[in-house]
Amino acid sequence: MDVLNKTQVRIFVFSGLTDNDKLVPFLFIFFLLVYMGSIVGNVGMIAVVHSTSNLHTPMYYFLSYLSMVDLCYSSVITPKMLFDLFSQIKSISFNGCALQFFCFAVLAGTESLLLSSMSYDRYVAICQPLYYVSIMTNTKCSCLVLLSLSIASLQSSVQTSCVFSLRFCGSNLVEHFYCDVRPLLTLSCSSTLPCDIVMVFFTCSCGIGSMMTILISYTLIASSILRIKSAEGRQKAFSTCSSHLMCVSIFYGTVFFIYIRPSTSVFEKQDKVVSVFYAVVIPMLNPLIYSLRNQEVKRIIKEALRKLHSNG
Repeated sequence: MDVLNKTQVRIFVFSGLTDNDKLVPFLFIFFLLVYMGSIVGNVGMIAVVHSTSNLHTPMYYFLSYLSMVDLCYSSVITPKMLFDLFSQIKSISFNGCALQFFCFAVLAGTESLLLSSMSYDRYVAICQPLYYVSIMTNTKCSCLVLLSLSIASLQSSVQTSCVFSLRFCGSNLVEHFYCDVRPLLTLSCSSTLPCDIVMVFFTCSCGIGSMMTILISYTLIASSILRIKSAEGRQKAFSTCSSHLMCVSIFYGTVFFIYIRPSTSVFEKQDKVVSVFYAVVIPMLNPLIYSLRNQEVKRIIKEALRKLHSNG
């Protein structure tokens, strides 16, 4: 049966970021700059990796795909959010909401699994350096990226089907600025238990599963680094992991705050703030963190800027 035949709601309305009209111009300018920074940073990172032969390694291969995911990730949410800041009625169609939810879940899941693949790459580079080239082949890297995308697409498809097969026959006001699973489930007038179970299952299996891969990888990495006798060697080994660790900490910290806790109205405002950071700011931070903390990337960016300046 068509999902639209099961519901009386054809349009959802977002509550938006703020009810304070005085804040709207500031928020619009701020998030527009953040979005532009995200586009420039991620496109720039992809261009730097693919145009520099020194960076044609698995580590930067994963990084370029992470930047591609972040670019799409922010574009699913931010343009609509910016438009809604000046809209009296912040509406989205039922199908539009389902599409936004599906795309966001695919990209968030892919990012989570890519971060775990990157931790495996760092483990092989530091703990098994002599076998790195034979283990981290182009074929294996491509398979890890495709596997991440496939698993993320599967979990997103199941969650989207579950949520949007529910009956929405009451309020259509979504207490959020985009279509996310928790605020949508609160609007349903049918039992949400199956969707709650599905959400917890996929959040735990994908989120906690990939997090465990990262923790195990870095436990082995830390053990290997501590066995290095020279302080310079330990510093060099740790510096190759620090950017990835920062991105992982920021991403999983916000994800677990939003999804791995009981639903309660007490945290509604905090949810919005954390969601803004999770959906809008993190895609800008990832390329920035890698640019500022990775010496090779910094060197290449400086050389490119120097050439542009000399040509100008």
